[in-house]
Amino acid sequence: MENKQVAENIAANLLKIKAVKLSPKEPFTWISGIKSPIYTDNRMTIAYPEFRQQIAEDLANLIKENYPEATVISGVATAGIPHATGVSNILNLPMNYVRSKPKGHGTKRQIEGRCQPGDKVVVIDDLISTGGSVLEAVDVVREAGAEVIGTAAIFTYNLPEADKNFPAHKTVLKTLTNYPVMIEQAQSLGYVEEEDMDLLHQWYKDPESWCK
Repeated sequence: MENKQVAENIAANLLKIKAVKLSPKEPFTWISGIKSPIYTDNRMTIAYPEFRQQIAEDLANLIKENYPEATVISGVATAGIPHATGVSNILNLPMNYVRSKPKGHGTKRQIEGRCQPGDKVVVIDDLISTGGSVLEAVDVVREAGAEVIGTAAIFTYNLPEADKNFPAHKTVLKTLTNYPVMIEQAQSLGYVEEEDMDLLHQWYKDPESWCK
């Protein structure tokens, strides 16, 4: 479970820098085809040094609390790389990053940096929808012989598919904030109207059938 103060602070700042946009009446369409009242682009966080550093510190604390045995920090290319870098600097741990597919030339590596048998790795991504990209990275790290002790991210939508996918891959996910906290902060800070909250809650309960 997220630290409440951290979760609220991260959510508020994501809204403030417009990394998260809410549009219940005119929903977004994700690449998966899912219609959603929320769109998140956490890549925007790298443009804000103080917030970027806060994310790194909060992720580092999350890892120290939940994965104290970690010996290597891994970032999912590309969005997870800056956050993994910040965390590895704070924790003074080696780092790697995982491409979506092997490099097409040279050594043709899919993992760059430290990854070898005996390593205890935490894989970091910026955002979790179904968990597909981070779990693909988990598989790649495991194939290299390292042990993945868990995953971490800034934000999760808490989609039912993700709730199934992480246990199916025999790993766990810890995040700084999540969808319920995000919409509570959005309401509290005046980013959405009171009348929009019902739509936001409806999507959370049944995202697949929403807006069909």
